[in-house]
Amino acid sequence: MKPMKLNVWGQTDVGLKREINQDTVMVDKDLGLYVVADGMGGHSGGEVASAMAVETVQEIVKSRSQESLKLSLSILGDAYKEASRRIFYRAENEKELAGMGTTMVGFWHREKDIYIANVGDSRLYLYRDGMLWQLTEDHSLIHEQVKAGVISEEEAPHVVGRNVITRSIGFEREVDVDTLVRKISPGDIYILCSDGLSGLVTDQEIAELCKNRRPEEVVSEAIALAKSHGGDDNISVVLVEVEAN
Repeated sequence: MKPMKLNVWGQTDVGLKREINQDTVMVDKDLGLYVVADGMGGHSGGEVASAMAVETVQEIVKSRSQESLKLSLSILGDAYKEASRRIFYRAENEKELAGMGTTMVGFWHREKDIYIANVGDSRLYLYRDGMLWQLTEDHSLIHEQVKAGVISEEEAPHVVGRNVITRSIGFEREVDVDTLVRKISPGDIYILCSDGLSGLVTDQEIAELCKNRRPEEVVSEAIALAKSHGGDDNISVVLVEVEAN
């Protein structure tokens, strides 16, 4: 049985309000590794943190890509943890980078599965059979308040401080990483994005784009939609389509 082919499109945009793009996107088709990181901290700290995080994950996954499939999730988790250590130590040694960190969501495609890792509030969605699901959990103050019942999901978009994240790569030396594995199916569409998209474009709007546009059109149109809603953050989107048989 031949392996399923993935078609991939990715783009990052500075948006309408920021001077610097602190997001980093990586599409490595040879490794089957796809990552979005959204950096924060100082004038250039976020840009440095997101780039370091993505490069570290790519380096470690590549160096361990011949290891057993059973180790895939732990390899990805180890890569995220090493990225956090490297960023933390660099921030300690370069005061202009103090406090920098980054969110990071990504997945590694190996054979019939994808291995997913997430820290922060960048997201991975699955679009299948006309429905959109968020596969990752936001590590954000707003999400924790919703989970605790302090506020409702309807109130969440209007709460001040909704962009405060509770977990990031590099802000502390050690980090907890959420990981999961999923089997892929022909026709699946996966969308990785920073909160520059998910904070301005609703899940329903993303689902409508997936339903009504060709996969190669969705990325640029999603970014355009986020800009039309204010574009107040950097916007990064990677779409991965599992080719139908």
